[in-house]
Amino acid sequence: MTVGEIACTYAALLLHDDGIAVTAEKIATVVKAANVAVESYWPSLFAKLVEKRNIEDLITNVGSGGGGAPVAVAAPTGGAGGGAAVAAAPAVEEKKEEPKEESDDDMGFSLFD
Repeated sequence: MTVGEIACTYAALLLHDDGIAVTAEKIATVVKAANVAVESYWPSLFAKLVEKRNIEDLITNVGSGGGGAPVAVAAPTGGAGGGAAVAAAPAVEEKKEEPKEESDDDMGFSLFD
């Protein structure tokens, strides 16, 4: 991120935290008061973002980008056993023996002999 992006981000958060409507003019005013030079288009881009998205949602979903869908585990239905759900046994991992790497000592020579 550039300094301009960070300054506009902080300005938008500051305005939102104070309960002031976040507009391009107000973002530019806060950034100017902080003596930070930004490109003229940054405040308007951040103001448009705030119009379309709720800042609260952006803050609470900071680390939740992308990723796979959650995996749902289905419990068995009905049947004998008094209606108690039986947990599925975890899959047993097979241990594969890895071949041991041969060292220089096994070959009868060494790099520093």
